[in-house]
Amino acid sequence: MTTPLTVWRETEGRLLRLRLSRPKANLIDAEMIAALDRAFAEHGGNAHIAAILLDAEGPHFSFGASVEEHLPDQCAAMLAGLHGLVLRMVESPIPVLAAVRGQCLGGGLEVALAAHLMFVAADATLGQPEMKLGVFAPAASCLLPELIGPARALDLLVSGRTLSGADAAAIGIAKVAGDPEKAALDYVAEHLMPKSASSLRFAVQAARFDFAARVRAKLAAVERLYLDELMKSRDALEGLQAFIAKRPAKWEHC
Repeated sequence: MTTPLTVWRETEGRLLRLRLSRPKANLIDAEMIAALDRAFAEHGGNAHIAAILLDAEGPHFSFGASVEEHLPDQCAAMLAGLHGLVLRMVESPIPVLAAVRGQCLGGGLEVALAAHLMFVAADATLGQPEMKLGVFAPAASCLLPELIGPARALDLLVSGRTLSGADAAAIGIAKVAGDPEKAALDYVAEHLMPKSASSLRFAVQAARFDFAARVRAKLAAVERLYLDELMKSRDALEGLQAFIAKRPAKWEHC
């Protein structure tokens, strides 16, 4: 089994690099979530770090979460882990940047959305396809309305449709770039490294104070809706099982 996440520091230790390292899918499964959460926890208190850059090995950022981990016997633990990671990123006082190319779907997009800034290739594919499996995306249900407004968020969440990176940039989710990693590194070099890491942390907290509080409160309620109501419905289980079995789902609308 390969290491799910590569972690290193550069720019005299002031830039923390995190790279999803299980191409081509880079699934956001329990092991990947734990590795990411551990990296943020271990390095988040380092006063010298001015920025964190999250990217991925291979042609795709992430195909999404593990569908098997969404089944009733595992979903509570999976959501607790993923939502803990999302909140750690949202509340990080260190600027978190994500560089995205290829497919960035489901749980992978939820992680990218939790970053403070996203740089994306124009031909990338972003989306929350969970509704096609009879479930919804809890973290994205909290993050997208904040980032692009309720109407646009609802469209993406209920349709399950995908956006190109260029389209995502046009509605404000990301900055489009020919080379997202280079664009993120250039941003760090020009705008973050010349600054005081201490002052940057205060600025980030000030800019995201209300945003972080709203996401935390809503995520707790949405997680309860997912576990206590959605996962007790017949169609949610049918959709997940149909996907795993590679067959069409048979909805009974209950």
